[in-house]
Amino acid sequence: MTLPYSAFSFERALEGIVRAGYRYAAWGTSHQDAGGKRVPILPPDAPPKAAAELAARTRAAGLEPVMMFSTVNLEDLEAPRLHASRIEQAAAARIPFLLTFGRTRPGEYENVIRCLKHVGPLARQAGVTVVIKQHGGNTATGQHCARILRDVGDEGIKICYDAGNVLDYENHDPIPDIQTCWQDVRAFAIKDHRNWPKDEDCGPGFGEIDHYRLLAPVARTGLTMPLACENIFEPLLPRPQTAEGVDALARRAREFLETVTRGLLSTELTA
Repeated sequence: MTLPYSAFSFERALEGIVRAGYRYAAWGTSHQDAGGKRVPILPPDAPPKAAAELAARTRAAGLEPVMMFSTVNLEDLEAPRLHASRIEQAAAARIPFLLTFGRTRPGEYENVIRCLKHVGPLARQAGVTVVIKQHGGNTATGQHCARILRDVGDEGIKICYDAGNVLDYENHDPIPDIQTCWQDVRAFAIKDHRNWPKDEDCGPGFGEIDHYRLLAPVARTGLTMPLACENIFEPLLPRPQTAEGVDALARRAREFLETVTRGLLSTELTA
């Protein structure tokens, strides 16, 4: 994701992701503009043409965009309209996955279902899959998200699994949790988490989550899934002050995940 580069410009984020050896990118939410101000890269009600232009910039940099954030909580009253706008943007940009989630507190479950039932058919018609990830509240765990999918009943809505959030927000082990929903997982928001010696999210391989066991349930599905790195940072240490420092961590995250996926695909897996 461009998200780890949010302290830098969108262009520098794309440059760094390419330098780190990636060929695909997911858009973050905001980046520094020329005046040093943090601004959204694509407001939710921006015209589809703006998304197409942003996608053209991404592809010109050498990256294929595969995912974007809704930036709108599923419980919000305006969520159906703004998610519909995001679907139009994703379709114009030829981005296959729209990532969304709920508030960190529970409640207003009926609004979540209302929103997703509204946008599911729109997403299918546009060739976009709306993927919900774990974020506390109504979307706390994979099991919670699987329930949402059952209540919505639309193939345009699937899951983007975020193991770091499951361990962070809920202190719940994501390894048994993903067993409750892996059939509906179509993408991953990659972040790790440590509960000790400090409670904090971190880059994959730096935390307590076993990524071999995390990815094993979907390794033989035959599906192509983005593993979008949302957090690549080192635990206990300050975040890099330079874009080059972020580049180095992005490269390490890619190499770690490539090692894990190569190993899983080359091995006969058993329980």
